[in-house]
Amino acid sequence: MYHPRFTLHVGTGPQTVIRDIGRMLEALGGLMVLSLLVPLVWREFYAIPALLVSAAIPIGLGRFLHQRFASASDPTRYHGMVIAASGWFFVALFGALPFLLIAWTVRLDPALLRVPAETTTLAAFTDPLNALFESMSGFTGTGLTMTDDESVLPHTLQWWRTFTEWVGGVGVIVLTAAILSRPGSGSLTLYQSEARSKKIHPSIVSTVRTIWWIFLLFTFVSIFALFLAGMPIWDSINHAMTGLATGGFSITDNSIATYDSAVIDFVLIPIMLMGSIAFPVHYLMLNGDLRNLYQDLQTRWVFLYMGAGSALVWAIVYATGVYETAFAALRYGLFQFVSAATCTGFQTAVDATNVALGSWPAAAQLTVTGGMVVGGAAGSTVGGIKLIRALTLAKGMRFQIAGVFYPDSAVRRMKIDGRSLTPDESHREFTEAAIITLLWVLFLLIGVMVLLVILPDTYTLENVLFEVASAQGNVGLSAGITGPESLPRIGKVLFLFHMWIGRLEIIPILVTMRSALHYLGGYK
Repeated sequence: MYHPRFTLHVGTGPQTVIRDIGRMLEALGGLMVLSLLVPLVWREFYAIPALLVSAAIPIGLGRFLHQRFASASDPTRYHGMVIAASGWFFVALFGALPFLLIAWTVRLDPALLRVPAETTTLAAFTDPLNALFESMSGFTGTGLTMTDDESVLPHTLQWWRTFTEWVGGVGVIVLTAAILSRPGSGSLTLYQSEARSKKIHPSIVSTVRTIWWIFLLFTFVSIFALFLAGMPIWDSINHAMTGLATGGFSITDNSIATYDSAVIDFVLIPIMLMGSIAFPVHYLMLNGDLRNLYQDLQTRWVFLYMGAGSALVWAIVYATGVYETAFAALRYGLFQFVSAATCTGFQTAVDATNVALGSWPAAAQLTVTGGMVVGGAAGSTVGGIKLIRALTLAKGMRFQIAGVFYPDSAVRRMKIDGRSLTPDESHREFTEAAIITLLWVLFLLIGVMVLLVILPDTYTLENVLFEVASAQGNVGLSAGITGPESLPRIGKVLFLFHMWIGRLEIIPILVTMRSALHYLGGYK
């Protein structure tokens, strides 16, 4: 967790920031080159020139910046925050190029490329703001979309949407550190800047590579499980990747509701839960230490609070008559709460098959919203405030209140996550958790107020609160507000900001903005 105090070092190493952003852009370009396999397999040859240009720009710019400032010093904690915030923004910005260029290739219809007929879904990406929105939503693992019907998108863009979420789930910096870093190159600082703290190995490069091996293993297991459940192989690949990354992009128009299969629903629940558990815990369990399922504080509470939240939603939607049978209420209530609390964003509650989430009773919507706000375990792929912060706040408040009943000479310690904290340590951690939570709620309320002003009166307060919490919690569930036409341009820009700050937990963004103002002379 970030300490709220920091010292400005704007003039001490902008070269460090620029160099490491260059490395991130190189990694992004490499992902685009790798994605060239998809149009080759699906014979979408018209997409290849657009994808090549999309890759060449970040690779060329990134390599220039990386080499130009290769001798820059290793990043400090301050630099790590600025690199994380600005790097994620630029990755989303350049990651929008495949959406934009492929859409314009189809729009211009070059004679030699044999492009398909333009659809309204693909045409939406000729607007650079929509393309940037889709890219930011992907890399932040949010899943809100500017598409009307994902099933009519070219397979190349279906894959790129999935790939952005899969990479973004673990972290762009984690990928960059795994591929381009060398031991002792400041990778630990960058790793921590992406809201991670626990290491698997003493070496941070070994840690991030182990994370990726675990992620790859779970991805293949998830693909196989969904295929056995009856999902077609292309669908299984995409949904396994976005489900494990707790991103939620789908390649169908109605998300998981398209399959209308209870078996697929129940197979996806453990996949989403895997994504909400911290990678160090996965590593220990894969090495035979299964005690972490109940000994690790966050993992234990993942199951406790998701079970309790799911039971509450089930009770509400069944008692209010939303679903006629207890099993239907359990199926949809359990899936939607787990999808929300793991910040995945898959939907099964839609009008096409049952009752849309936005039409659920206010109590059910607000319960699901609460799951989106809290999220899962720190060190996993999820968004939200994180369980460890919620638990720190709860235990911290109890510790502070209980202190009234002890004499000043009493020696007291707060125990959390296997650690015994002194009063100073407990105060520091409580303060950090409180600041992040307060800022999270503050930005959430600002977004709600802006949206209430710009949206028509057809949307209720719970709809708006739900949608903003979904964007800032990097969830992707929608009450029907987000879309290329339904969400005004101001709302799109607002949600870009919410998704960005939600993925990096606010503080790095504020540090970067303050530094930019300081550099421009607007902050003294």
